[in-house]
Amino acid sequence: MSHANNYSRRPPSPSSLSLLWAYALLMGVVLFLVWRFWPEPTGVVGLDPQASQREITPRGDLAEDEKTTIAIYNKARQSVVNIDTVGYRRDFFDVAEEKIGSGSGIVWNDKGHIVTNFHVVKNAQVVYVTLADHSRYKVVLDPVQRLFDETKDLAVIKINAPAERLKPIAIGRSDNLQVGQKAFAIGNPFGLDHTLTTGVVSALGRQFERIKGVIQTDAAINPGNSGGPLLDSAGLLIGVNTAIISSTNSSAGIGFAIPVDEVNRVVTQLIRHGKVSRPGLGIQVATDQFAHSRRIKGVLVMKVLPDSPADKAGLRGLIATETGYRLGDIIVAIDGKDTFTSSQLFSLLDDYQIGQQVEVTAVRDGEMFKTKVTLAELN
Repeated sequence: MSHANNYSRRPPSPSSLSLLWAYALLMGVVLFLVWRFWPEPTGVVGLDPQASQREITPRGDLAEDEKTTIAIYNKARQSVVNIDTVGYRRDFFDVAEEKIGSGSGIVWNDKGHIVTNFHVVKNAQVVYVTLADHSRYKVVLDPVQRLFDETKDLAVIKINAPAERLKPIAIGRSDNLQVGQKAFAIGNPFGLDHTLTTGVVSALGRQFERIKGVIQTDAAINPGNSGGPLLDSAGLLIGVNTAIISSTNSSAGIGFAIPVDEVNRVVTQLIRHGKVSRPGLGIQVATDQFAHSRRIKGVLVMKVLPDSPADKAGLRGLIATETGYRLGDIIVAIDGKDTFTSSQLFSLLDDYQIGQQVEVTAVRDGEMFKTKVTLAELN
């Protein structure tokens, strides 16, 4: 016995046909839009097998100021060195060298003396100096006798290099500089070898810590530039780059350089005598914080060294009493120039020579007096 289907297919309703047509129309629109706006394959359309390199347009000769800048760099870079500072790191088994930092330096003469900033080599035990020809020299710094002048942020190190490898920098002047003249800085910022930046002398006569007459420039000075040269448009050394003012520790257009006249004086003394001789009174003074805490306007003398210029002039230091102590003299002026802080006092004295006489204005027990003092050499 077989069973047969006994049902029949019903035709679709008109409403179903309308939905199908609407769906088909919608899909057609979608497909058209996809075809119309589908992006063309990249790297295919626009190929030209006959393409050739563009013809180079001759530019002509370089501008005169460009030639000057290039000549300055090519000559001065031979006198600029890279300085890597190293300390010793001890572990259980060995003593190893550990890099502390880096900076720049200047070949001062053909005897191997290199000038840089004090802060570049301050904490170093070993220094590696790399010349422009990439020859490298190791210097172990003497822990006792170091050719440093911290107050002027200058240092001299000596390498044992053949004279023919040494290209001393050409020395200029800083006492006749003018704001607006061109300035060029060469150094090794961020460890990058021999970088040139250009700008102008932005200001003169700035004071940076105890360094007077500092040159301000907008030639970019960055970490690693310290100790490198600042040059004028004749390629002569006018300053040693030393510091910047920046909130990001990179150039913000305000850089400072120690004027070459000061560098020349200090470096010569360091090479000759191993120290810098300065004129002094022969006194020990209180810190500015101590003086200010006691509302003292001036430099408080704590001690007068025996047989010193101050001692011979009758100046007096702190005196102990049965009930405590009596304040020493308070120096308020040198030759009529105010000395409200110890840095002002010592900065003024730096302008004098050993053997010169100055007029010291001081206050003792509330009474002002003046005395003549002949300055002597003080280390």
